[in-house]
Amino acid sequence: MRGQSMTFRTLAAGLAAASAFAMIPQAATAQDKAEKAEKSAREITPQVQSRELSGTFGGQRIAYKATVGETILTGDDGKQEAVIVTTSYVKSPRDTSRPVFFIYNGGPGSGSVWLQMGAWGPKRVAIPSDARDDGAPPYPLLDNPDSLIDVADLVFIDPPGTGFSYLTDGTDPKKYYGLRQDAKAVAQVIRRWINDNGRWNSPKYLGGESYGTTRTAMVVDELEGGTFNDVGLNGLILVSTILDFAGREPTPGNEMAYILTLPNMAAAAFYHGKVQAPSVEAIAEEARQFAIGPYATALLKGQDLSAAERAAVRAELSRLTGLSEAYLDQAELRVTSERFYKELLRDRGLTIGRLDARYTGRDYDNAGETPDNDPSFYGIDAGYTAAINSWLRDSLGFETSREYQSIGREPGQHWDWSLGSGWGRNAYLNVAPFVGKAMRENAGLRLFNAQGWYDFATPFFGAEYSLNRVGIPQDRLTFRYYDAGHMMYVRDEDRVKLSADLRAFIRAR
Repeated sequence: MRGQSMTFRTLAAGLAAASAFAMIPQAATAQDKAEKAEKSAREITPQVQSRELSGTFGGQRIAYKATVGETILTGDDGKQEAVIVTTSYVKSPRDTSRPVFFIYNGGPGSGSVWLQMGAWGPKRVAIPSDARDDGAPPYPLLDNPDSLIDVADLVFIDPPGTGFSYLTDGTDPKKYYGLRQDAKAVAQVIRRWINDNGRWNSPKYLGGESYGTTRTAMVVDELEGGTFNDVGLNGLILVSTILDFAGREPTPGNEMAYILTLPNMAAAAFYHGKVQAPSVEAIAEEARQFAIGPYATALLKGQDLSAAERAAVRAELSRLTGLSEAYLDQAELRVTSERFYKELLRDRGLTIGRLDARYTGRDYDNAGETPDNDPSFYGIDAGYTAAINSWLRDSLGFETSREYQSIGREPGQHWDWSLGSGWGRNAYLNVAPFVGKAMRENAGLRLFNAQGWYDFATPFFGAEYSLNRVGIPQDRLTFRYYDAGHMMYVRDEDRVKLSADLRAFIRAR
């Protein structure tokens, strides 16, 4: 009995162990399924909303499909890292022979709201055209006959951290927020859109405003700068250009910042009646010639500048800028833009705008050295924010609890400004060589540059300087100028002119 009992217990234990062992794969399978279900629940399904609409653009009645949708970018490990929102306007029925224009704004951190709701989208927000504050809502949302849908399909891109686009939880901002990182993400979105919409052989244009011009130089390098899978482009469209960043940094010893902003000061002084000239074009040209001649010579001489030379330069500088010789003498002939905004109209108790010097504001008091705020930004921002939210949410049906980031702070807080290209220590940030390289290696690539006379954020002389450097083919550049500032399209006459100029540029391919 004892032996039989031991045998039974041994057999029972073995069966129990075998049963437990057999249950392990089943338990593991159940756990795997639960983990997969949880992961699947966390995964984002891209939202796409489309509407069939019609409008009159460039004098033509056109049916088009408006689509606002999400593109999800993943990391090497398959993790969903970024959700990028694009808004496209494609003529119906689809015609793959039509050009496609990929568009974004600047910042970094700015959504595409400005160009979409102000310049080239099928709808635009109505704000005062004469440099007055946009006031309180409601802000009329109007049909936009100046939209470019008659000559190209339009794809507005909100890079990560702008508009409704965002990084998912756990994504390292360093992977997307930077000169090169941002360009890689935008280029990937463009490739995906081309592939999904069957547009590989369509003519293609790329462009943006402000930092969007910097982004264009970086993205064209991503699209055309490799050896394989290049995306050929027909044109680069730059609005309010900033490529060479030294031209806007008045750090001690950097004389170019003063040289390149002098023509803007002359233009602003002319607009506000502080200097006399036949036209803004005339005073701007006088200032250009003085800036690269006697003024540049004087600044580069430093403390070797003679008293007689200093007096002559000071007098001409006063004539061109409307500032007193006494003020210029105290500033050592070097007036920063921020000081100029406050000083030009101090006698009237007004400041002028940075984005658009036509705008004026009134500070808390008149004694400060620099303005309290930029009247050319707070004069328009509320109208644009209301318009983009109304259009995307209510008219196109995009559903989200996220706030639209017209000027998002997050990207700028993490932005990597290094080129990472082996160019020395990257102390001198200039992305214009990428434009030159792309144009030299693509004989069909042309460039359109739009500048406002009254733009201090990206001075017109700085754009001219950066684009006439060695290595950039000059015979394929088109420059156009407008009687407003950074966002010249806020002025009705200039929005019409800008669209007409771009229609001609695109049709001339």
